[in-house]
Amino acid sequence: MSKPDWRCAHAEDLDAICAIAAQVHPDLPERPDVLAEKIRLCPGGCRVLAAGSEIAGYGLAHPWMQQHIPPLDDFLDRLPDAADCLYIHDVAVLPDARGGVARAYVTEIEQLARASGIATLALVSVYGTHVLWEHLGFRSIAPDAALRDKLSSYGASATYMLRALT
Repeated sequence: MSKPDWRCAHAEDLDAICAIAAQVHPDLPERPDVLAEKIRLCPGGCRVLAAGSEIAGYGLAHPWMQQHIPPLDDFLDRLPDAADCLYIHDVAVLPDARGGVARAYVTEIEQLARASGIATLALVSVYGTHVLWEHLGFRSIAPDAALRDKLSSYGASATYMLRALT
């Protein structure tokens, strides 16, 4: 496999995205239609890690509101008019392709946020990956009761994190 690079995701990438999601997130399944909606609503924030015709990962991000994480495996319907963050819904990379690629994706998403006038990135860290996200400049936010309730669907280790773009 040649060195993979991030490119915009397309509808025809959905099968590969779903296969990677099933492998990387077996305990956090999402329906293909839910993932496809994110690509439709924010094509600039949705990327795949491609090496030739092979896809080794994906990243899905879209404008959203801080402290209001979208429910897992549910439709967004529409993006908020007054979004105050670019929410990184998921970054999933197959084991053989890991090593610096998350940083490259976040750099691209940061550029998208700045171009959109958005000054904050947000995400939910799962599976204890908060250390990776801290290395990429994110910080854990203590959740209020409403956010804590929403985080529960993301698993016991789910942590809400923000990164200011200064």
